Amino acid sequence: MQNREKELSEIKSEYMTNNMPEESVKKMKESIEKAKSENRREYKHSMIKVSLAAVAAILVIITILPNTSANVAYAMSRIPIISKWVDVVTFRDYQYSDDRNTADITVPEIVPQDIDETAAETVPQPTDEKENIKKTADEINAEIKEITEKLIQEFEENLQYEEGYQEMIVKSEILATTDQYFTLKLICYQGAGSGAEWDYFYTIDLESGERLKLSDLFKEGSDYIGVISENIKKQMREQMAADEMVYYWLESDIPDWNFDKITDDTNFYLNQDGNIVIAFNEGDVAPMYMGCVEFVIPKEIVAGIM
Repeated sequence: MQNREKELSEIKSEYMTNNMPEESVKKMKESIEKAKSENRREYKHSMIKVSLAAVAAILVIITILPNTSANVAYAMSRIPIISKWVDVVTFRDYQYSDDRNTADITVPEIVPQDIDETAAETVPQPTDEKENIKKTADEINAEIKEITEKLIQEFEENLQYEEGYQEMIVKSEILATTDQYFTLKLICYQGAGSGAEWDYFYTIDLESGERLKLSDLFKEGSDYIGVISENIKKQMREQMAADEMVYYWLESDIPDWNFDKITDDTNFYLNQDGNIVIAFNEGDVAPMYMGCVEFVIPKEIVAGIM
């Protein structure tokens, strides 16, 4: 165990001194070479490609078909994965490939929908909420465009170098859509010798039209941060006990690394079943080889304070 802590200490030191430049992307973290073997890196890279390919296939269905025919668009509005009030279309599709460089960047855009009230099967949404949804969608779209424009700019700047390889992938996924909320996930992957993935989550409260914050889900004055954090620690311990390859920064010999608690800025979303899911990017609470990790919070844990 001491050897493992020593190794992890070396990994953390390297990680802390080798972050990507700030202008690249705020959340971009350089992969830690010592934290993963060649086989693990190749396995993870292949799994990311597989999952992103699946996301791309979903986006083809979601974004192309509705724009082909009004009848198809209306028919798809009856499918649960499409929200009644917002849709996702492709704003920009950036592709590049040569012997050393590959980019596959699909920029999503959230589009508020005007449902024909005579055809709607539910009570029409109030005008104020529709306007709020449009405002919120515009704000999220602006953030996504800023993120992806920086990535494309960085990719193109790196084309001038005649050595090395780079790969950039950006896709999106609709995580959940109900009568109450809608969540979009932006998936970013960058590879240059080693690779790293980081994600952004955007949730709209469809009843208010506002962007959903974690604090919005709980009673005022409740200790939701403490309750959720303790459950995450419990899940971490259980996972590490069940699998020796799983490791989190928890109760280690280096206190500064240890996960203590979430904050109101920690990534989260509501899944299709209404569970709160807390999401961490690579390196946030575990060595980089663990990738992006998520913790589903059981409903009974927070039922009394929501």
